[in-house]
Amino acid sequence: MSQYPPFSRYETGAASARVRDQLQRLRRQMRDQAILDEATARLATELNIRPVEAAEQLARMARHSGLAPIEVARGIERPSEEAGGPLDVPVWVRGMLEAVHASALYLTPVHDATGRVVDFLILAANRHARTVAGRTAAELAGQRLMAASPGVAGSGLLDDYIAVYESGEPVHREALEFVEVLDHLLWPATLSVRAARVDDGLLVSWRPLDDEELLVAGWERAQRLAELGWGEWNLATERTLWTPQMYEMLGRDRSDGPMSLEELPASVVPDDLPIVEEHLRSLLEHREAVENEFRIQHRHGVRHLCVYGEPILDTDGVPVKVRFLVQDVTRNRRRERALAVAHEALSQRRRAEEEHDVTVRLQDTILPFRRGLIQMPGLTIGVRYLPGEELVRLGGDWFKARHLPDGRVLLAIGDAMGHGLTAASLMIQMRAGLAGLAYTGASADQLATWLNDLIVHSGQGVTVTGTAIIGHFDPEERTYRWTNAGHPAPVLIRDGRARLLDPAPGLMLGAFDVTEYDLTTTRLEPGDFLILYTDGIVERRGQDMAARMDALIQAAHFCCGDDPEEVIACLLKRLGGEAAEDDVCVLAVRVL
Repeated sequence: MSQYPPFSRYETGAASARVRDQLQRLRRQMRDQAILDEATARLATELNIRPVEAAEQLARMARHSGLAPIEVARGIERPSEEAGGPLDVPVWVRGMLEAVHASALYLTPVHDATGRVVDFLILAANRHARTVAGRTAAELAGQRLMAASPGVAGSGLLDDYIAVYESGEPVHREALEFVEVLDHLLWPATLSVRAARVDDGLLVSWRPLDDEELLVAGWERAQRLAELGWGEWNLATERTLWTPQMYEMLGRDRSDGPMSLEELPASVVPDDLPIVEEHLRSLLEHREAVENEFRIQHRHGVRHLCVYGEPILDTDGVPVKVRFLVQDVTRNRRRERALAVAHEALSQRRRAEEEHDVTVRLQDTILPFRRGLIQMPGLTIGVRYLPGEELVRLGGDWFKARHLPDGRVLLAIGDAMGHGLTAASLMIQMRAGLAGLAYTGASADQLATWLNDLIVHSGQGVTVTGTAIIGHFDPEERTYRWTNAGHPAPVLIRDGRARLLDPAPGLMLGAFDVTEYDLTTTRLEPGDFLILYTDGIVERRGQDMAARMDALIQAAHFCCGDDPEEVIACLLKRLGGEAAEDDVCVLAVRVL
């Protein structure tokens, strides 16, 4: 019993109504297209220009009139047909046309003012001549080609005829999907069309394909679309028949003819030879139909072929023929590989997003305060922390501002190298470790040495590193005693001028087991601004670091004021920090 409920009459009727609506919309579109195509041909005939130029003229008319192109097209009338004298048709032309047992015309060129061929005049038509729309020889003779058969423009036949006339090379369009346009109606047909230059004109013939030819043409198109080929090997006569697609799939030149069964293994990828041998054994020895997939070495690379083989047996059960139906499934296999890669990429992205979520929670837990003002003895500190734009770029930037029991203020900023959980975990170690060590009362250089030892011995066999500025501000002396562990130097803004402080050099944290750091003392004055920052504010992909540091100094010259938050906002705006790829952390410390 089916798991799906039966369709009710109402559901079936509604589905049919939807299909009917779609068809009606499509037919309206076809009718509108017929009107546009016919108007283009009429305009080209009237103005003696080529169809593409007529289409441009129609578009200009629509723009100037303010009407839709379809409305303008409806107003273009058929060019008047001036009565002329009888056509002077050479006897040899009439004889040539009557020898053609299909619809045939003899065309002479129509030139524009510059001498270009823009159309053709139908000088004569044979008695078989009949257009797709039903116009006969008597109605065609003496007409301009585009006026008599506007479909030649849209189908590309007019361009072919002009090329044949100018080059002298004949053309044969087999199974041409031709759409005639007449009286605002479309007349589709599948034609076989030939054109050749004869003297100073063209001999053109056409005929509609019959049902059998349409089926054959349809099968050939199906083979091309589905990449199917068919072959038959006669085992007695050694005669082989191949469809054209077989040559393409097996990478063989048609002039060489089909390959024999004995030659087939030579074109197979060596790893797949056992599959081919078993395939032929099933056909020839076991006399069974078989289906396999194997790869062949094609001139354009390796191709995957799915092969359905069957033996044709005589009355005694002996194979006399072998037939193959072959499908090229290379694109399918590439698509499957691409889907597998995409699936793996999606899985990796999901894992990265999960890691990102954990990292964000860690950062929110450790650094809940991300912007605003902090008041400390002798200082007002502006803070701004911005996570990176990209998920995978979320880093380990951190800062610490704390009033210590001995009266000093711990001011530190750092960056754990890397991104994601690794950087966030290292950031936690550095920040938490520094917070505990700072209560010993030790100087900044000693804190950096201890912090390096902590990171080195907690890496569990994995090298982890980070950079930091660690210092103490003494409110009474207004001094900042600090050490640099491989971090960008602070910027001092005094009296509207900015400069980089020159620290004693120091290695980044975690790089070596034993490291000592030097202490730098910077005297500060009321109104000074000390800018501590991480490299996310200055680093940009593809830009020189020295130039970016110069840009930071230039920005600091313009970002003076009394409000630390306004100073930070100014710096970020001038340096593009709001859209930085990496994390950005900035402290603007104002000395009171």
